[in-house]
Amino acid sequence: MTTMIGVSARGATRLSRGHVWVYRSDTEPADHPPGIVTIVDRRGRPLGQALWSPQSEIRLRLLTKEHTAIDRNWWRARLTEAVQRRSHLMPRTSAYRVVHAEGDGLPALVVDRYGQHAVVQLLSAGLEAVRDDVLGAVEDTLCPEGIVLRNDASVRRHEGLPLEVVDAFGTPPDVVTVQEAGLQFNVPLRTGQKTGAFLDQRENRELVGHLARGRALDLFTYHGWFSVHMASGADTVLAVDTSAPALDAGAGNAALNGFSNIEWTEANGFDFLRSLESSRERFDTIVLDPPAFAKRREALGRALAGYKEINLRAMRVLAPGGLLLTCSCSFHVTREHFLSTIRAAAADSGRRIVLERIVSQASDHPEMLTIPETGYLKGILLRAVD
Repeated sequence: MTTMIGVSARGATRLSRGHVWVYRSDTEPADHPPGIVTIVDRRGRPLGQALWSPQSEIRLRLLTKEHTAIDRNWWRARLTEAVQRRSHLMPRTSAYRVVHAEGDGLPALVVDRYGQHAVVQLLSAGLEAVRDDVLGAVEDTLCPEGIVLRNDASVRRHEGLPLEVVDAFGTPPDVVTVQEAGLQFNVPLRTGQKTGAFLDQRENRELVGHLARGRALDLFTYHGWFSVHMASGADTVLAVDTSAPALDAGAGNAALNGFSNIEWTEANGFDFLRSLESSRERFDTIVLDPPAFAKRREALGRALAGYKEINLRAMRVLAPGGLLLTCSCSFHVTREHFLSTIRAAAADSGRRIVLERIVSQASDHPEMLTIPETGYLKGILLRAVD
């Protein structure tokens, strides 16, 4: 018999309004191990079935409002639905997100496909408790040659779970080569950022790849995916990152696609922009895709100051008529925060800056309107009039 966990009126209302999380403060105390439980309101009426994490601030994550067996078959059906929603991506890309956790109605679960291999993250204790069913469903649905468990996300510590990177199925290679819009990229499955690569920027990379021209600058390039996309349209690309190993990987991706017009530079992005401004350099296409500046709400003020500085300096080195794609992946920096900061930078730049387009994370990272946490990436495409 499934254990029942009671929630407060506030918790029940939160679920009825479309969110799927119930916090510790809205959950009745319960001495029950992690796993799947039934949620009931104060009158004992069932509200659905959820993942239960007794050590987490997020105690409950709703899976379904239906009374049904949540077994390997259930997970397989939900995964199949997620795959079908992404049918439009193939064969244009062989690397995409199959499951975007709460965005696909499968909280705490991330599944990314890289060619014939899958990378999975189990981000809650409740989900970890049903690991075998979940991984079995991934095998059934994707039929991968191998599965890597990238359970090294720091959020697992809040769940009382260890951090680990292990092979869950088969013997996946250290690096796989994937295709994206006619280009090829190497992905280190066990050591790359996130699950190996930043799949959430795929559509923005394609956009900039079509628009890039002249002299291009790619700050915070990491493994150079933006740079490689820009290399076909730009005369030259200057790719900058603080990590020498990341730049080496970027150079490998450039070679994989036969591009020799990318220069790889190890430098701090802030310092490098200051030096470019001082020397009156100009670029026709610029991409700013930094790491998250605000990983906690308390860091919001400093983050906005940082975004303003790098965008102000980028605007000052943007050639007349040039394009700037600027991004933030900080969840705590809202679209309104970011746009306001970019406006302030434009006002201080002394330039006439036109808003061309507001962009977001790729379509395989769906953002649920009632679950703000599913949306984090925001981008703004700008053009300098003069």
